[in-house]
This record gives sequence, C-alpha cells and structure tokens, in this order.
Amino acid sequence: MIYDHRMSAGFVTALAGTVSWPRVLTKTAFGAAPDHDASAGRDVGLKPVSEPKACTWEDVRVLRWITAGESHGRALVAVVDGMVAGVDVTSTDIADQLARRRLGYGRGARMTFERDAVTVLSGVRHGSTLGGPIAIEIGNTEWPKWETVMAADPVDPAQLQEVARNAPLTRPRPGHADYAGMLKYGFDDARPVLERASARETAARVAAATVARQFLKQALGVDVLSHVISIGPSAPYDGPPPAAEDLPAIDASPVRAFGKAAEQAMIAEIEAAKKDGDTLGGVVEVVASGLPVGLGSFTSGDNRLDSQLAAAVMGIQAIKGVEIGDGFETARRRGSRAHDEMYPGSDGVVRSTNRAGGLEGGMTNGQPLRVRAAMKPISTVPRALATVDLATGDEAVAIHQRSDVCAVPAAGVVAEAMVALVLARAALEKFGGDSLTETRRNIEAYQRTVADRQSPAARARAGRG
Repeated sequence: MIYDHRMSAGFVTALAGTVSWPRVLTKTAFGAAPDHDASAGRDVGLKPVSEPKACTWEDVRVLRWITAGESHGRALVAVVDGMVAGVDVTSTDIADQLARRRLGYGRGARMTFERDAVTVLSGVRHGSTLGGPIAIEIGNTEWPKWETVMAADPVDPAQLQEVARNAPLTRPRPGHADYAGMLKYGFDDARPVLERASARETAARVAAATVARQFLKQALGVDVLSHVISIGPSAPYDGPPPAAEDLPAIDASPVRAFGKAAEQAMIAEIEAAKKDGDTLGGVVEVVASGLPVGLGSFTSGDNRLDSQLAAAVMGIQAIKGVEIGDGFETARRRGSRAHDEMYPGSDGVVRSTNRAGGLEGGMTNGQPLRVRAAMKPISTVPRALATVDLATGDEAVAIHQRSDVCAVPAAGVVAEAMVALVLARAALEKFGGDSLTETRRNIEAYQRTVADRQSPAARARAGRG
C-alpha cells in the first residue's frame, strides 16, 4: 500500500480493515521504515486492527473546510485547510461577500444592526495565502447582550433565572431542527439546537468561500454568481442566465433578480406574505463560467462533481431540492430534445444549448455550470404553528423569534459559496500544486492538451501536430 499525505489515519485503518490486513501502520510510522522488535516478533509502530474506523471520502480531500460557533455566541469561525500559497485575499474581500449575504427584500430586523466583524487569524500574510490552514473569525457585535446566556463557562443558576433571554424554549417549531435535535441530544431546551442550526452559521461558509472564489478567479478566471429565479408562487425567470458583468445589477435588485418584471412580482409576493404574518421560500440559481473541461470524474459516485455539488448545496439550511442544468424539466423531454449536440468549431467543439448545465458524466464539459436550489419557507412563522410543549406534553403554539419573511436572496449568496468551495476543491484535486504559480502552470499545460485534442487544425497551426 502506498501512503498519500492526504490520507488520514482513520482512512488508512478502514482500508486495511477492508482488505483484512492483520495490522496497519500508525500515522507516525509513515515516511520511515519501522523499527523491528525481534523479541516480540513484530514491528514497532504497527498495531493490530480491532475494528475498522468509520471514514468518509472527505478524509482524503485536498481542500477541506469547517465552521464553528453559535448564532448568538461570541463569534463564528471558519477554517480552510489545503489552499495553495500565493492567493490574494484580504479581510475586505471577505467583508464584501458577507455584506452581500445580508442583502434582500424581506429580511428581518437583525439585518439592520447585524455587523460582521472580520478578523483573519491565520494562513494569510500581507494579503496573500501562506499555504497553511486559514482561520477566519466573524465577531458577534451583539455579544454583550448574550454573554451570560451563551457563556462557555458555568453560570450561577440564580443569575440565569434573572435573564429573560434564558427562558427555556420547549415548544419546537415545525420545520426546524428544534424537535429532532432536542430528542436526539437529550436537551430540555431548544436553545442549544437552534443556536447551531441557525442560518447565521452560513456567514462562516461565505467567509471560507471567499478564499475559494479568489483562487478560482486567479487560477482559472472562473466567476461564480447567483440570482433569484422565483419567490413563492411568482412566475419563474425564464431568460438567459446572467454573466459576470451582470452581478452588480443583480446585487442592486432588492430581491437579487435578473430582470425587472420578475423583481416586481417577487416583491409583491413578499409584501403579501408579510401582511398575512407568513413566510416565503423560492428558487435560486448559481452560474459558474470559465470552467475547464474535466473537473470531477466518472470513476465513482463520490468523485462525480454533480454529487458533490448537490450534497454541498443541500447542506445549506432550508434547502429542500437541487437540480443541475434543466434538471427535472429534462426528465419530461425525449432524448432528442434533452441533450446538447456538439459541432466542430474553429477552435474546438461548440454547442448551441446547455441543457446539461455544464456537467456530463460527473465532469465539467467546458460550458457554464448551472445549479438551482429550492429553499423552503422559513420555519419561524410570525403567526406561529401548532406544536407540542415538550415540557408538559400539551398542545401549544411554536416559539417565535426574530426572523425574516423571506431569505431567498441571501440563500443565493450562500449557494454561491458552497459551489465555489466544491469547484476550488475539484480544481486542486485535478491540478495540484503548492503555490498559485505552480497550479497555474499545471492548468496551462492541461488546457493546451485539451485544446489540441479538440482541434487538430488548431494543433497544426500552433506547430504541435
């Protein structure tokens, strides 16, 4: 077995267990020949495998990210591990993306005073990544109000009883994580659940993705943007997808719509829902342009880029469906009308349609990537839904906390973030490198090869035939 530095000890152990090896090298033993203990008849550094450890493919991914923190905690933290050195990124870049996440007609009062205090803790020096883990902190400007309720260290119960914010939340909201979370983790209060399940956590994902966006732009020239397709029952946008130059106009729209007619219909739906004490969901679309052919793979399900994108976007709070390209509409067509026919062009293969949304067989095909996500209505409904008080077992109405009428415009920015992270990971897995310069060199060599394969005439003109 060949050890790769990306493999975790858990992955290697599980692999060894799968092939019934009697023992497996510990992580510290790799890279050097193990000492041999002749008296014991075994190698030092080897240990028996009692039970394969659970692992996922994420254990060996080149680029990884994780977030920490609670909605009303001191701060959120994002850590990005595996990014190459030399990518230009600043705290201002991160703050700009976080400001986009706060956009949107129908947001709640929190957006009027919430400020994202960004601090880059590690991994960046003088505006350039160093190649090590990047830690980003997003401070909570409302922390003084929550310092007692959300304190990490024990607090005198008598002191907590005097704080209204600490009143037990025992009436779970239908559609939220409250009910299952309380039962699963043994909480008698929904506070520990909703604090982490809150969509406030997505601010950390947007921060992490800013690094990925910068890498994609600087290494490949890739742009990632989003727009709102529909809100509630409003007629969905049915025009051409926007391009990178359209993003300022989209962000200037109150609902981040690409088109005035669609915008007005969405605003009308939000106003009606607000008047009725209700909430709305909707559909967003993410578009990534400038991608090369061949990110992802057909070799296994977890290597397929569409499966990775779907998982990442479905992992966003309140997202209930994902489609790539024409998605479910394609299922209603005949094959002759479902696929994107190819024709020879002066510089390679061209297509007149993009129904596949830039992905075929789990790989990018050189066309713009299109990913749509369906967001359910926010579960904190102002007029409150029927529930059960888990403290008494009696009928009750669900708890209501300060919330949005509609957060679909913000969901588009979060979906951009997840798509950018997955694409950056796929690019690093394909092209490798320890620095941006090295990665670019690998990309350029690959793109020359792809261009030659597509167009023999172009290869001959360049003298590479």
